[in-house]
Amino acid sequence: MADEIIFYTNPMSRGQIARWMLEEVGQPYQAVILDFDTTMKADDYLAINPMGKVPAIVHRGKTVTEAAAICAYLADAFPDAGLAPPADQRADYYRWLFFAAGPVEAAVSNNALGLVVPEGRERSIGYGNFDQTIDTLEQAVSRDQWICGDQFTAADVYVGAQIDWGLSFGTIGTRPAFEAYAARLRERPAYKRQKQLDNALIAQMQRPA
Repeated sequence: MADEIIFYTNPMSRGQIARWMLEEVGQPYQAVILDFDTTMKADDYLAINPMGKVPAIVHRGKTVTEAAAICAYLADAFPDAGLAPPADQRADYYRWLFFAAGPVEAAVSNNALGLVVPEGRERSIGYGNFDQTIDTLEQAVSRDQWICGDQFTAADVYVGAQIDWGLSFGTIGTRPAFEAYAARLRERPAYKRQKQLDNALIAQMQRPA
């Protein structure tokens, strides 16, 4: 079927973000589980994503990679799900979605690897420094229930995944605003379905042969 969504993932990856978004959208999809060292690096998958990484989706003959892009794409492709604000009300939606995909992703990853921006060189890197980035992220989730006020959107899936993972793995320090936001996210039925599906796959993968 031309409208079928093919979802390429590994449960121990950022593919969890895309699956959460797919569960929020509520459309049927076919999940293809890839192995990091074999099928993810095979020629047929490299033709889909030359980076050899997941997640990726193929929909209507088009490929979308990068978790944030997948979230935004699915919100637009399935407007009845209500996961994007009206076009004239998307300032916060775009602002914080791309902030999480750019400065937050880079700052958290670099900090986890022990890569520190030298003092006085903050202007040379997009996020400035780790502390400033996390302080700004806190502002994004402190004003309202969701990023775009009362409406839960794809921006909350992506921003929320960054915070949820950061709190779980200790790469983002605990703060009341982060804990409260994550608690709201964890109550969403789609979040729970995603965790159940991916945790079951992880348990299967870790089972002794």
